[in-house]
Amino acid sequence: MKKSFRIPTLALGALLVAALTGLAGLLLNSQRLLNRTVSVVAAPVPYTSGPAALVRGEYLFKSRDCAACHGAGGEGQLHIDDPIGLKVRSANLTRGAGSAVMNYNESDWVRAIRHGVNPDGRPLFVMPSENYNRLTDSDLADLVAYIRSLRPRDSAPAGFELPLVVRLLHGAGQIPDAAAKIDHNLPPQKPMAEADDVEVGRYVAQTCIACHGAQLKGGRIPGTPPSWPAAANLSGDAGGAMRRYPDVRAFSTLLRSGTRPDGSRVAPEMPANPHFSDKDLNALFVFLQSLHQP
Repeated sequence: MKKSFRIPTLALGALLVAALTGLAGLLLNSQRLLNRTVSVVAAPVPYTSGPAALVRGEYLFKSRDCAACHGAGGEGQLHIDDPIGLKVRSANLTRGAGSAVMNYNESDWVRAIRHGVNPDGRPLFVMPSENYNRLTDSDLADLVAYIRSLRPRDSAPAGFELPLVVRLLHGAGQIPDAAAKIDHNLPPQKPMAEADDVEVGRYVAQTCIACHGAQLKGGRIPGTPPSWPAAANLSGDAGGAMRRYPDVRAFSTLLRSGTRPDGSRVAPEMPANPHFSDKDLNALFVFLQSLHQP
């Protein structure tokens, strides 16, 4: 009797040890991933200046959601503060105290924006650089010009706190950072013909992929709190969200005000963006509708 009782107890203990060992391994792998060095060739994009560059750069900063994460003044902010313990403070992009970019050179801007990598080669864990990897040299230069023109503001340094479940998922490869998603050998997007709405729309849609996925199929957003809703399916699949929007007016209202055609509001995790130009919204609508063609 005693022997038969001891065997299951030993087996249970062995399983417990194996489970704890596995969890410890995932935590160690998460730390390894955070500390790894990502080798990229970041060809510098020369600085630019002038009124036209600043106007275009400000438009990109606002319409491509840089302001939504880093604050209207670029000083950084507590972007996520969830009860499960997930906290994310975005970087201060100004030259004030706590700046993350004070000593950036032309290559460092390319490395961070296009590749999701710090000047020291470590990945920027919560920077959605997959959204900006395809920026043309001209747009990247204008965006950087505007950021560098921002008034210095003091802020706490960027940082994040990950709850245990997020660390485990990260260690298991379920929450890859941007640097792990990007094809770092892909050349920058070439300038497009302004009249080609599908290609311009495809370019604008890059802003959406961090949440909606590279194929725009939506679903749960890896690493976000469990309270966040799944991202909408924008692809041509049956039942995709774009079938709700019969014209560009309804689509523009959605993005600019967060209101659907039926009057319902989208979740606050999908912030309204009133800064998109009519031209970009029309091109984005044409591109997304083209995904539904037979």
